[in-house]
Amino acid sequence: MHDGHRTDTHPPARSGSRLARAVPAAALLVALLGTGACSAAGGGDSSADKGVTAADGKAAAPGAEGAGERSADGTASKAKQNPAVAAHVIRTATLDVEVASVPQAVAAARRAAEGAGGLVAEETTERLDDTHEVSHLVLRVPQDRYEGVLEELAGSGRLLSRSSDAKDVTGQVVDVESRIATQRASVDRVRSLMEKAERLSDVVALEGELSSRQADLESLLAQQASLKDRTSLATITLDLGEPGEEAADPDDGDTGFLDALAGGWDAFLTVLRWITVAIGATAPFLAAAAVLAVLWRPVRRRVPRRRVPERPAPPAPPAS
Repeated sequence: MHDGHRTDTHPPARSGSRLARAVPAAALLVALLGTGACSAAGGGDSSADKGVTAADGKAAAPGAEGAGERSADGTASKAKQNPAVAAHVIRTATLDVEVASVPQAVAAARRAAEGAGGLVAEETTERLDDTHEVSHLVLRVPQDRYEGVLEELAGSGRLLSRSSDAKDVTGQVVDVESRIATQRASVDRVRSLMEKAERLSDVVALEGELSSRQADLESLLAQQASLKDRTSLATITLDLGEPGEEAADPDDGDTGFLDALAGGWDAFLTVLRWITVAIGATAPFLAAAAVLAVLWRPVRRRVPRRRVPERPAPPAPPAS
């Protein structure tokens, strides 16, 4: 009897333990898929993270959850109110400078950027009409040396135009950092759920969710890297050009005999050139006409000419 009682009670306990393990796993999977769909539809990660955390039975960290709920505008306002948050500014400037020698000015601009700890991101130099050169440069310099390099470049020649812009992206930087922290915690929670999953279907579903959240995390990390690059290095666009012939000879306004003679000679050569072009254009037609005339001569000789009948002479008037 004792052995029979042991045999009857042991299988229900084992099946109950399996059921106890299967029900939480199924609940975790349903909650995870539902919150993952909400996250994809809403474009955020905080709701999905809360669903996963509730299904797992663990509360999310207050700092991470609050960071996921804050919007970009709310983060920006709190960042401005908090003096401990460092300001992040994107600075850009555009200069158009006229210099005596473009190669020398380009070398000086390169030395100024590299001496400040920056670099030349782009350089394009070309010669116009074989008379003067122009150059287009994009310089990246540290924020703390931005003003000094800008003044040095502006003073390298005659400043034609200058424009600058500063954009405060502190709120955007703080918001991206907060979302990265929340997304990393979300990825870690999905990985912990994968370690607890026992059914193959649960593992496959969790792997798809983990891949999606890792892609979102990589996108946020790329945004963070871009913001860091633009806020750590200012961008200066520099256009360099040499003065034209008219600017180089401002006093050359009087016209003398030699200038008139040179102008007349140029006009004569121009007329002669146009006459030559006209002869060259009509030469094929003239040659074809000459060939036809040569061939027509023997043909014309062989063709008999029609004789016109002679009219009888009128009778002489009678003598009176």
